[in-house]
Amino acid sequence: MRPSARVQAAIELLDSIIDAAVNGGAPADRLIAEYFKQRRYAGSKDRRAVRELVYAAIRACGPVPPSGRAAMLRLAEIDDTILPLFDGEGHGPEPVDESETAANGGVAPVWLEQLLDQSDIGEEEASALLDRAPLDLRVNSLKTERDSIELPEPGEHISAPNGLRFTAGTNVEQWDAWKSGQIEIQDGGSQLACQAVNARPGESIIDLCAGAGGKTLSLAAAMENKGWLVASDIDRGRLSKLEPRARRAGASVVETILLDPGKELDRLSEYRAKADAVLIDAPCSGTGTWRRNPEARWRLDNQRLERLLTSQAKLLEIGSQLVKPGGRLVYITCSLLDLEGADQVDTFLAANSGWSAEALALPAGRERGKGIRLTPFHDGTDGFFIASLRSPC
Repeated sequence: MRPSARVQAAIELLDSIIDAAVNGGAPADRLIAEYFKQRRYAGSKDRRAVRELVYAAIRACGPVPPSGRAAMLRLAEIDDTILPLFDGEGHGPEPVDESETAANGGVAPVWLEQLLDQSDIGEEEASALLDRAPLDLRVNSLKTERDSIELPEPGEHISAPNGLRFTAGTNVEQWDAWKSGQIEIQDGGSQLACQAVNARPGESIIDLCAGAGGKTLSLAAAMENKGWLVASDIDRGRLSKLEPRARRAGASVVETILLDPGKELDRLSEYRAKADAVLIDAPCSGTGTWRRNPEARWRLDNQRLERLLTSQAKLLEIGSQLVKPGGRLVYITCSLLDLEGADQVDTFLAANSGWSAEALALPAGRERGKGIRLTPFHDGTDGFFIASLRSPC
């Protein structure tokens, strides 16, 4: 493909990604994969170049762009090699008309930037949310140790005790260590969130919103496969991925339970007031993960945020009924909005007499409300809010 044809391909993809973001369609990665599945003539260099153009344009725009072409023109304001490729030749984009305008820059839609500012996420911290994320691994302590594992490439030690960092795009899923379950892909911030649970061998723990089980596997390793560990979720598709992952990781202590939305406690009734710890990795806006999913900031609106806030409060209520007297309720979100983090915890504590927040001794992060906040700018991790709450004895 000529460079101009790559730009046109990126514009076509951006049109699809914008439409999907606004209308709840497939994520960008899937759309890009499907696009090239139908265009097998494109070589690996072409696919890589188009993908990089697409994500660069997404990161360059703040609010939702009116079109893929407007998004690419916004990128052209930053990268002066782009505009000359609007030449109309071959399969390239048509020349730019004087009446055309580029999409707006910024970090996010204006209303969302305002919420970040209200949560003390300043300009530098907000801009870092759109950097490209590295690839972090967790060394599985059920099978090996970080200091002794042999990998095809050396990794950088990070603050998480079992974490290693590699450059983005490192194909670790082809490594023998991944195939044998010695390593798992997991952001360093996510690893620290699991560390906040302080899971110990022999304990009873519930991962209430387990998803595909990345944090569940980390908890199983900390428990040394001793005790019981329930992984539950309402998403059958995501939860079904956990069992094969657990087998590969040697995590034999995990039991999965599919929950019925709105009737979660019915399926978990036998565990009421029995857990030493409950982890709530609550569904959230995902503002802390924009480095990996930059188009996600176009998927959020006030209505969706309100639904998320309601769901988070409900999950705290459910989790509180599963914790035994004196047990721990660990609440985390991959969001940097106080509405979803510190404010949710304050509201819960005000409504539940006898519960208290505990100080967290993590090797990274800064105090935020009654918890800890991790950010890409300060900690090099995804953005997280983490709080540990103790039930009354």
